[in-house]
Amino acid sequence: MSGADADPADRDPGLQPERTRLAWRRTTLSGTVVAVLAVKAALHGGATAVSVLAAALCCVLWLAFLGIAHGRIRTLAAANRPRALTPPHAAAAALCTLALAVCGAVLVL
Repeated sequence: MSGADADPADRDPGLQPERTRLAWRRTTLSGTVVAVLAVKAALHGGATAVSVLAAALCCVLWLAFLGIAHGRIRTLAAANRPRALTPPHAAAAALCTLALAVCGAVLVL
């Protein structure tokens, strides 16, 4: 049986799910650092309404990403052959990450 004739159901995922879980955890940790630094930047040197709002938005975005990431990590850990990440969840995770980076950059500048 050649590689082209192999049944996709017989595919051995190897360590890919573990690497993917670790990538989600690293990204979540990075988002956590950004959210904490955003709150610190907002409160440092006197809090303004704009800085507090930006820090609160960072925290909300972080919580949204955390929810998506936690769900994906659980899915990867629970199944021998995990289902694919749906496009809406992937888009939401990417948008949360991008928005969190933008909010963090706004607070630093």
